[in-house]
Amino acid sequence: MEQHYKLHRLKELADNDQEFILALAATFIEEVPGDAKVLKIAVENKNYLLTYQTAHKMKPTVDMFELGILDDLIEVQDWGKYEQTDKDITDKLNKVLDAVEKATTEITQDFNL
Repeated sequence: MEQHYKLHRLKELADNDQEFILALAATFIEEVPGDAKVLKIAVENKNYLLTYQTAHKMKPTVDMFELGILDDLIEVQDWGKYEQTDKDITDKLNKVLDAVEKATTEITQDFNL
C-alpha cells in the first residue's frame, strides 16, 4: 500500500474519514486514467490547448495523491500553454503516464475498486 502514491495529505484533509478517502480514491480511478489518455493523445497531436487544459485539470489530484510527478506534469502543461514547438516533452509525458498507471493499479488494488 502507498508505494506509488501517498495518502498523507488526504488523511489530513479528511481527518482520517475512511469513507471520504475511499470516495476520493474512487474519483481518482474514474478521472485520472482517462485524463492521462487524453493528455497522451493531445501531446502526440501537438494539440497545445488540450494539453494545457488536461494537464491543468490533473494537477490538483496528482498533487493530493502525491504521485511525485507534479513538476513533470507542470512542464507538460507549460509546453501546451506556451506552445513550446521547439521542445520535446516526450520524456516528461512518459514519466507522468507511467506514474499514473502505477498509482491507478495500486489504488484499485488497495481500495478494492
